[in-house]
Amino acid sequence: MRRLVTYAATLLMLSGCGGGNMEDLRAFVAETGKDMQGKVEPLPEIKPYEAFSYAAFDLPDPFKPRKLSTGGGGGLQPDLTRPKEPLEAYSLETLKMVGTLAKKGVIHAVIRTPDNAIYHIHKGNYVGQNFGLVTQIGDSEVTLREIVQDSAGDWSERTSTLILQE
Repeated sequence: MRRLVTYAATLLMLSGCGGGNMEDLRAFVAETGKDMQGKVEPLPEIKPYEAFSYAAFDLPDPFKPRKLSTGGGGGLQPDLTRPKEPLEAYSLETLKMVGTLAKKGVIHAVIRTPDNAIYHIHKGNYVGQNFGLVTQIGDSEVTLREIVQDSAGDWSERTSTLILQE
């Protein structure tokens, strides 16, 4: 008897779930999905590969390192045989002029190095790493004539100055 009641209850519950009119639900789904059409952009046009033929065999290969050709050097060259002076170990940008003084009628410039050493230089001394010859010492600056080498290996002169630092 219990089985019969259980079967009857189950059938009653299942009959409530089926057969209902769901036209309103179907209309809602149809109306909502009407404007939702998927769009896929077309693929971009693929251009065919064009091979490049390197025909400039008389030009240097751009993928190999180049060596600079050394120039003739010309007539202007530094004296590489003379002994180096202490201030030639420093680049000119790291040296500071901190004053001037006169000894026996000769004006000297007072130069400070990055390690706070003090040097006295006069006209004719060499300063800096570019063979800088002191040509003039004024109250507020030291003028140098440097000899520098360009990328082709030629030597040229340039004028540099050390300005008094306060």
